[in-house]
Amino acid sequence: MLMRTDPFREFDRLAQQVFGTGPGTDNRPAAMPMDAYRSGDDFLVHFDLPGIDPETIELDVERNVLNIRAERRTPAPEGAELIVAERPTGTFTRQLFLGDTLDTERIDASYEAGVLTLRIPVAEQAKPRRIQISGGDGGRKQISG
Repeated sequence: MLMRTDPFREFDRLAQQVFGTGPGTDNRPAAMPMDAYRSGDDFLVHFDLPGIDPETIELDVERNVLNIRAERRTPAPEGAELIVAERPTGTFTRQLFLGDTLDTERIDASYEAGVLTLRIPVAEQAKPRRIQISGGDGGRKQISG
């Protein structure tokens, strides 16, 4: 039998119940940690989803809101006696509010090594561009905008 010595076990159990993670909370959403950054003309977002079957990941965009939903099922077969169950199971959800400057029609998603990666391109109208202006002396000047 597996045993662990942890003076904070009851505190952890209470925190899991309050925040909706851990065993016995299958119907509550759990946290989905992420990193997001801009690289060139793309925004990249990485979500930690270890142990998730890619078939359970759902992505949809509605009015510039990206909804991410994934499910982790318990690996123990039905009827098995659980000795220790510390890994969170159930549904994980997250919403991202995307600005008008992003091209939501061309989002690319991949899942590798427990990480869901979204590549969201910057919309063409939001990219910097040069504007030609003419001066009073007939010459032309370029201004970055």
